[in-house]
Amino acid sequence: MSTAILTGAPVAGSSLEDGLRSLGFDVRTATDAAAVTAELATVPAHERVALVDPRFVGHVHALRLALTDPRFPAAAVRGALSVQPEARTALVRAVTAAARAGTTAPTGSAAQSRSVAVAETTATDGATAAHSRVDDLAAALDAEGVAVHRPELGVLVADVPADAEARAAARDAVAAVDDERVRLRSAVKARDGFFTTFCISPYSRYIARWCARRGLTPNQVTTASLLTALIAAACAATGTRPGFVSAGVLLIASFVLDCTDGQLARYSLQYSTLGAWLDATFDRAKEYAYYAGLALGAARTDGGGDDVWALALGAMVLQTCRHVVDFAFNEANHDATGNTSPTAALSGRLDSVGWTVWVRRMIVLPIGERWAMIAVLTAFTTPRITFYVLLIGCALAACYTTAGRVLRSLTRRAERTDRAARALAELADSGPLAELVAKVTPRRASSYLAPVSAALGAAAVLAGTAAAGFGSWVPLGCAVLYAVLAGVAVAAPLKGPLDWLVPPLFRAAEYGTILVLAAYAEVNGALPAAFGLVAAVAYHHYDTVYRIRGGTGAPPRPLVRAIGGHEGRTVVVTAAAALLHDQNQGFTIALTALAAVIALAVLIESIRFWVSSGAPAVHDETGEPA
Repeated sequence: MSTAILTGAPVAGSSLEDGLRSLGFDVRTATDAAAVTAELATVPAHERVALVDPRFVGHVHALRLALTDPRFPAAAVRGALSVQPEARTALVRAVTAAARAGTTAPTGSAAQSRSVAVAETTATDGATAAHSRVDDLAAALDAEGVAVHRPELGVLVADVPADAEARAAARDAVAAVDDERVRLRSAVKARDGFFTTFCISPYSRYIARWCARRGLTPNQVTTASLLTALIAAACAATGTRPGFVSAGVLLIASFVLDCTDGQLARYSLQYSTLGAWLDATFDRAKEYAYYAGLALGAARTDGGGDDVWALALGAMVLQTCRHVVDFAFNEANHDATGNTSPTAALSGRLDSVGWTVWVRRMIVLPIGERWAMIAVLTAFTTPRITFYVLLIGCALAACYTTAGRVLRSLTRRAERTDRAARALAELADSGPLAELVAKVTPRRASSYLAPVSAALGAAAVLAGTAAAGFGSWVPLGCAVLYAVLAGVAVAAPLKGPLDWLVPPLFRAAEYGTILVLAAYAEVNGALPAAFGLVAAVAYHHYDTVYRIRGGTGAPPRPLVRAIGGHEGRTVVVTAAAALLHDQNQGFTIALTALAAVIALAVLIESIRFWVSSGAPAVHDETGEPA
């Protein structure tokens, strides 16, 4: 930490400087705008800088929310403002304008990782002495188009008192609220599943605080959660009852850590690009690795074993398609105008009745309920029963959520934006074949052409593959027809009321075709190879989702084209089944090779992106259970 430089006297009896230092800031002071400009010039361009009115009275956590959150270019509360390097130029212009106007402004300061400037503001304005020029600078940034984040403080205090009496009252207000308790409470998502809310969060938040006080990072906790889940999968793969019991216990432990990492990030405001990537992918990696462990364990159980690879793959396909429904619906509607519907109004009224809120959250089988169910069933039943219950539960949840969203879309009068259409097109993951068809297809705007074309194509390839079986050329012909209809579906911008169904229909068609062919093949290793292929492709699709959420768009088009797009991969897999059906391990080898190539390509590009400086710090702050 740099040495503090005090050029103006702070307010007598103020603990502000100590509070700032406790947040990792090196404090300097300045008496006017010219001094602030000079101090700003000494702060390295890559560091955060903050301005704080020395009369500030409030909770340390209020300052933490305004001054240390890395996700926003600028943030402010009453009397305190911080900017990231990308907003520094705008801040300098605002301070320079204040200096030219001859006003007195708060100061700036530098630290190795963050910098704070504390200014002495003269109380010569009588009744208007509580006016803070820090707030003027925040308003100036807003006027320049810099989005200044203003965190919700709730019961926390952040004020600039006008006189001694007001200062005493503000201090009493600070003393009346335990900001540590508020900080712990806000570390937990505002909206979560029943199991997570009542069985995990009451104590996981204290684990998060324990980790924070020992300098552990959310990324380290996330990695520990992954390792715990992988050990759980290895225990399940033993095929023994002690192994299954241990697997169930470890899966719950992994979920506790999974909750802890997000709570630690919110508690300590440790958001990072790498953490975004880990958080975005590890949940699915843990769950799908556990499915594979159960399948391996079932094959090793006493009595000749049990082949449940088709059920494991089916569970992965169903769960991924459920998530794509969620993602596509939200992207299609989150910035729509005129976004109202009687169905949504009814849902809001139901949420006003306490018990219905928890019932509806449990019906969708979020990650907490899902993992708890899997853990208990693993410990006390068999892998086959576990998968049966999981598939039935997820199918019912999928029907409930999808039906509700279809009703909302049909009764909602909303205009979708170009951004929403672009996001749906990126989620569609179209390859060269669909692009070629789309180019030669008339771009006629139609309310339902896209979902109908996607549904017909998906039905054709799935039904044709299921009816013809392994080794026939019929699935290949159906896959070509599917590619044509997929191109028709994306020929025009996806702005129709049900166009959000297009990406999940494509996922169901591709994943389902792979599942059916591998199940019909009856070739040793075909289903595990298909599981690996779907896992690699699903990673690519989740990667796409979180890039879109971060506002950076989908993976590069050359990569999407290189791995074929959803329709190209479907054609390749059906062609391999027709060409290699009479070779003992030919189809298995083809699936394995395709999985390896896709996994290598998408992982290299994904890792490059998420560890780059341009990656977004994406974290799920909506509270929606995954």
